[in-house]
Amino acid sequence: MRTRAAVLEKPGDDQFTIRELEVDEPGAGEVHIRYVASGLCHSDLHLIDGIIVPRYPIVAGHEGSGVVEAVGAGVTKVEPGDHVVCSFIPSCGHCRYCATGHQNLCDLGAHFLAGRLPESGFRYHADGTDYGSLAMLGTFSERATVPQQSVVRIDPWIPLDVAALVGCGVPTGWGSAVNTGAVHVGDATVVYGIGGIGINAVQGAVFAGAKYIVAIDPLDFKRQAALELGATHAFADPEEAAAKVHELTWGQGADQAIVTVGVVDEVVLRHAFDVIGKGSTVVVTGQSHPDNLTIQIPSALLVRNEKVIRGSQFGSSNPQYDILKLLRLYDSGHLKLDELVTKRYTLDQVNDGYQDLLDGKIIRGLVVHS
Repeated sequence: MRTRAAVLEKPGDDQFTIRELEVDEPGAGEVHIRYVASGLCHSDLHLIDGIIVPRYPIVAGHEGSGVVEAVGAGVTKVEPGDHVVCSFIPSCGHCRYCATGHQNLCDLGAHFLAGRLPESGFRYHADGTDYGSLAMLGTFSERATVPQQSVVRIDPWIPLDVAALVGCGVPTGWGSAVNTGAVHVGDATVVYGIGGIGINAVQGAVFAGAKYIVAIDPLDFKRQAALELGATHAFADPEEAAAKVHELTWGQGADQAIVTVGVVDEVVLRHAFDVIGKGSTVVVTGQSHPDNLTIQIPSALLVRNEKVIRGSQFGSSNPQYDILKLLRLYDSGHLKLDELVTKRYTLDQVNDGYQDLLDGKIIRGLVVHS
């Protein structure tokens, strides 16, 4: 079957190229999906800036929703016609991490950058060349064949366009607050960076009952979005924010500082470390180049105050449970998704969408497939 897709052909490409590919029918344990929408997640930009280095060529996109068109032998989770969200973290259910409640660390995640399915290899091809699919999904394509471990069946009345956001950004941000940060009723929570992940860390902190939620971002419209979705205070300057946190907490400091900026560096991490109080937690969710040593803090303060620095992958969420849970919270009005989408794009406009993201014009963009 033929499909159009946004791809990166080689290292150094500074834009996605739209080209036609052949996509294989599903083999054993695989699902063929017609994608409806894909989120413009910042992580796909990291394929261009070199923070994430995949195997090339690769079909980009890792946050998507769609309709099942066919299934291979042995597939029991879904059937043709089902509406699904694809999780960028698969969950096999039986590796050491899945079996101990850490499905976000499933061993199948090792295939994220290789872009090949565990059993059958590459499923996209063109002119004798195999194309990988980011996260084994490649949601910047009209169609894909993916492992059944990556799909979550959702309620058919949920709009498929906004449902795509729950494949990555929403649970990553929400879970950074609720799961990794363990926000409790009455806490003071600080969020650095109000993009597609940070805005959902705000929503998670609201839902968990934080008394104060302080959002930090240089862009005014993002600060306003954070306030509209429940932040109690918003600042452009982290030092001004820290002074307010000191005032609000009677000098005790924040309970959580959640770092969701697009590219993490040692400066923002030091701000986060300094703003929290004794026994409190810095959650590091944003990305940086793996060779950069970005956590540089005085160990004496770490020890004396028993501060904690925790990484957060997929918001420490369980894809198979939390994706459906979050969509049902959306259905009941407890989670905002429509309000997150600043603009919709066609597949041919994917580069325009990412330029808008870089220019600070959108919080979340959606590619809607025709």
